[in-house]
Amino acid sequence: MSVASPARQSSGPAATVPSQAPRPQSRRRRLREFRWWVPYLFMAPILVLFAVFFAWPAVLALQLAFYDYSVVNPTVWVGWDNFARMMSDARLGQAALNSLVYLVGLLPLTVVIPLLLAVLLNQKLRAIGVYRFLYYLPVVTSMVAVAVAWRYVFHDLGMINWMLTSIGLIDQPVQFLLDQDSAIWALILVEGWKSMGSYMLIYLAGLQAIPSDLYEAARIDGAGPVRRLRHVTVPLMAPYLLVTLTLEMQDATQVFTSIYVLTGGGPADSTLSLGYYIWSLAFEHFQMGYASAISLVLWLVLIVMAVGNYAVSKSRYLATS
Repeated sequence: MSVASPARQSSGPAATVPSQAPRPQSRRRRLREFRWWVPYLFMAPILVLFAVFFAWPAVLALQLAFYDYSVVNPTVWVGWDNFARMMSDARLGQAALNSLVYLVGLLPLTVVIPLLLAVLLNQKLRAIGVYRFLYYLPVVTSMVAVAVAWRYVFHDLGMINWMLTSIGLIDQPVQFLLDQDSAIWALILVEGWKSMGSYMLIYLAGLQAIPSDLYEAARIDGAGPVRRLRHVTVPLMAPYLLVTLTLEMQDATQVFTSIYVLTGGGPADSTLSLGYYIWSLAFEHFQMGYASAISLVLWLVLIVMAVGNYAVSKSRYLATS
C-alpha cells in the first residue's frame, strides 16, 4: 500500500518579510537628548544678577582705579597715582587701624560666645526652637532699626547709663557715642549683637553633625562638660571655626550701617572703618578713582588673609587629628 507523499514546497524564491520603516523619535526622547541646557536655564537668573551686580561693577572698579574720575569732571588717566596716594593718606591709616580694632573686638562676640550658645541650644529641651528663634531674630532685623534702638540704649537717660548709675559705677552719664575711647566699642557691641545669631547657626549645624557616640565615649571615660567641649567639640568644629573667622574678617572691614546711623565715622574718625571711608570718598567727595583703588587693595588683602587663615587652620587641624 503506497503512502501519499506530502505536498512538495514550491521551489520558487523564499518569501521575504517586509522591513519596518524607522519610527520617528518620540517627543520624550528628543527632550531627553537636549536636556543639557536645563541646568543652565535654572542658573540663568542668578548668573544674570551676578554679572550685572558683581562682575561688571568689579571690572569697572578695576578700570577706575587707574583714573581720576569724579562723576562731574572728565575722566583722566593717572596710572598708579591713586595707589601712591595711599601711602600718605592719614585717614586711610586711621580707618585701617579702626578696622583692626573691629576685627579683634568682634572675635569674642562672633566666635567664642556663639559657640557656647550653640552648645546650649543643641540640647534636647522643651521649646528649644523658641530659644533658637529668639537668638536668631536680630540677624533678620534691619540694621537701621537695630542701630536706632541701640542709640536709645546708649543715650544719657538710656538703660546702660541707668544701670551703671544705679550700682554706683559712675556718677554722671557717659556719652558713649561722643567719646573717642568708647564710641568704637559701642559699635562693636552693636555689630556683635546683630550678627551673633548667624554665627551661632553655623556652629549649631556643625554640632549636629558630630556623632553622639564620641560624647558617650568621653562621658564613660570620666570627661566632664568642659573636657568634652575642649577635647571633642572644639577639634571637630575646626572647619566651622575657619568659616566663621573668614567671615568675621570680612565683616570687620565692611562695618558701615551702624557707623552711618550712630556716629558718622566720628568723633574725630575714631569709628571710621575702611568700608565707610571708601563709601565717603566715592559718594560724598566723588573721588571714584581713589575709592576704587582702595577697594582693589582691600580685596587683595582680604584674599591673602583668607588664604593664610585657611593654611594655618588646616595645618593645626592636621597636627591635632
